[in-house]
Amino acid sequence: MSSIPISVQGYQKLEQELDRLKKERPAVIQAIKEAREEGDLKENAGYDAARERQGFLEARISYIESKMPEFNVVDINTLHSEKIIFGATAKVVDLDTDEEKEFTLLGADEADFSNGSISINSPVGKALLGREMGDEVSIDIPKGRVTYEVLSVEFRGTK
Repeated sequence: MSSIPISVQGYQKLEQELDRLKKERPAVIQAIKEAREEGDLKENAGYDAARERQGFLEARISYIESKMPEFNVVDINTLHSEKIIFGATAKVVDLDTDEEKEFTLLGADEADFSNGSISINSPVGKALLGREMGDEVSIDIPKGRVTYEVLSVEFRGTK
């Protein structure tokens, strides 16, 4: 069995999501029951929507439950390193555009690019792992090749 790193906060979010999804099950089952009572299921949009929601719920619940035993929960507040590792926030500069960016490297199940976190399994995450301040790294990304210089490596922990 593989071990997947996840922050304490990321694990707690998944536990909360799992709890919320399980609590939503009865309402979806009730919606399916009510839609069935309306008669013809061929043109019953309410029934189709409820069944679709049930499929999503069950798939997501199954996914989360299957991943939980594989997680290695890491307290980011205790991490320190000169190198970029799981939980590090790396400040980089694009050597072609001089644009500075920050990436916090987290697990795939908690990474959220819109909040500045990326997966350690993403192309950028993989390329940055093990790097330290002053290192240059070229990465093939969907829009082409980018070269970053690592400006700093921090461990900010979580609030």
